[in-house]
Amino acid sequence: MPNRPLPPPASHYLLAAQGWMELGDPQSASEEFAAIGAEYRAHPDVIELSWHLEARSRNWDRCIAIADQLILAAPDRVDGWIHRSFALHELRRTSEAFEQLLAVVDRFPKVWTIPYNLACYCAQEGRLTEAREWFDKAAGLNRVAVEMAAADDEDLNPIRSWILSRKPTRKEEL
Repeated sequence: MPNRPLPPPASHYLLAAQGWMELGDPQSASEEFAAIGAEYRAHPDVIELSWHLEARSRNWDRCIAIADQLILAAPDRVDGWIHRSFALHELRRTSEAFEQLLAVVDRFPKVWTIPYNLACYCAQEGRLTEAREWFDKAAGLNRVAVEMAAADDEDLNPIRSWILSRKPTRKEEL
């Protein structure tokens, strides 16, 4: 089932729940989520939605367990790895978050979010040179997305002045 799309009506409930989440209505999202049959709860898309619902409620311990489920169900999907580290960081287990994500950085070489999050974790741990290196790697993958994400990310405050003072190289501008 992990590689198969959800059949109707489960797919409709999933889309509706995702839509409600995007609209900032987790209560309606939860109601749509509850309508998804138990036989589809192991589907990666359903597991991921479950993670987002728990994250909205800041249930970080539960988020770690759900991310672990997502990793088991779809190990080639980057979201589970990122979600688990994010939840660990939210629980102030930043060193563990860093190590867990570092372990898969080579597995997903084109995903800017991994080096970006590694930069955040290093910045929070006072490893500023390493934070800047990871930030540059992320920016090299998707400068616009990284700059947008960094604009109000408090985790990067320890390197904020460096970020603001950077001038893109000619290669980065292209």
